[in-house]
Amino acid sequence: MNTEVSILYFAKSAELTGLKSEIITVSSNVTSEQLWQHLEEKHPRLTVIRDQVVLAVRQEYVPLSGQPLTLREGDEVAVIPPLSGG
Repeated sequence: MNTEVSILYFAKSAELTGLKSEIITVSSNVTSEQLWQHLEEKHPRLTVIRDQVVLAVRQEYVPLSGQPLTLREGDEVAVIPPLSGG
């Protein structure tokens, strides 16, 4: 079953996509890795941050892995790239 979720882009990910947010339709039972691959297909420039990015689903951090996510209609998924400190 597919569901609509909001993707929120922050910092470098917003720069790379040119977007602050968008709504996408994905399978409601998807792994974080599959979700990231879907985003990379839409926005190939995201590949440069792949090894450093973290996703947050319903404000909980999720590593890119084969761990299944259960996405619900209207969920927010934040793409949190590496932050430069100082």
